[in-house]
Amino acid sequence: MDEIVEKLDKTLLFVVIYTLSFFIFFKTLGYTLPFVLAFIFALILKKPTELLIQKFKVKKSISALITTLLFFTIIISLFYFIITSISKEAIQLGKNTQSYVLNNSDNISNFFKNIKVHYKSLDPTITSSVKNSLEKYISNISNFVMVLTSKIIQSILSLLGYIPYLFMVILFTLLSTYFFTKDLTEAKSKFLNTVPLRNSRKLISIINQVKKMLMNYFMSYLFVIFLTFLETLIGFLIFRVKYAVILSIIAAIFDILPILGIGGVYIPLSLVYFFVQKNYFVAFGILIWYIAVTIARQILEPKIVSSTLGIHPVSVLASIFIGLKIGGVSGMFFCMFLVIFYKVLKNVNII
Repeated sequence: MDEIVEKLDKTLLFVVIYTLSFFIFFKTLGYTLPFVLAFIFALILKKPTELLIQKFKVKKSISALITTLLFFTIIISLFYFIITSISKEAIQLGKNTQSYVLNNSDNISNFFKNIKVHYKSLDPTITSSVKNSLEKYISNISNFVMVLTSKIIQSILSLLGYIPYLFMVILFTLLSTYFFTKDLTEAKSKFLNTVPLRNSRKLISIINQVKKMLMNYFMSYLFVIFLTFLETLIGFLIFRVKYAVILSIIAAIFDILPILGIGGVYIPLSLVYFFVQKNYFVAFGILIWYIAVTIARQILEPKIVSSTLGIHPVSVLASIFIGLKIGGVSGMFFCMFLVIFYKVLKNVNII
């Protein structure tokens, strides 16, 4: 009985400390962002830096400088490519969407006229109601696409106003990454010298477990999102959908968000091809591809996440569902990290 009470006390204490730490971390992230990013980047660059030191006998400061500059060059180049691609396709999409709907509005009316001819037995009020609803829905899709593309363009243009701030964040992140990367090569030995041997081993075990599970969590979700992007891009390229890159990126973003999902891209696009383009093959093809991608994601996500974290799939599904119901995306992350840290502390026999 005493063991159960002690375990419950430890679990409760863990939940309280974790909750406070979670909220403090995200509330202060606006002030600590460059240093948080720098620490994450330094962890990524630790092994390449150590490899340069050991294999090529390069000085610690020089090897840290090389890996940091190379890493930031790759990251900035990727961001430049993504931003220019999105801007180009967003402008084209914004220009053409409105004209597509306006030029083909008569086709929608003719479509319902044909329905009335073939189905005279239907109540005219029903066909009229369906027609008005669909016309309104298509108009809303057009307006949504216009608003979305204008928001994307505005967001990209607004970045120009934040250039001084962004430059400062990048500079501080770069410098902090260099110093963190340089110091991490000796951090373990310094830590062992300052902390008693027994405690240091346990702390290092906890840190290694946390680092491993967080990295696995991040990589597994990144892989799931990348799969959604890749599957969507392949499908859209097969059906020769215009603006395949930007639509695939939007689908991947929608895949993260609660409620919306990839249906926020696939279903409106299918309707546009059905009513506006009158390309029924592509319209049904997009719907079938949407079903296939959705099924694949529902099967793969719990397996990928649970296998990389060593957590039961039901725990992963429960944390995602409960988190989304409680607080959306932030609630999902809260519950997922709660499960991860609980698993870590259980593995090292603290809870």
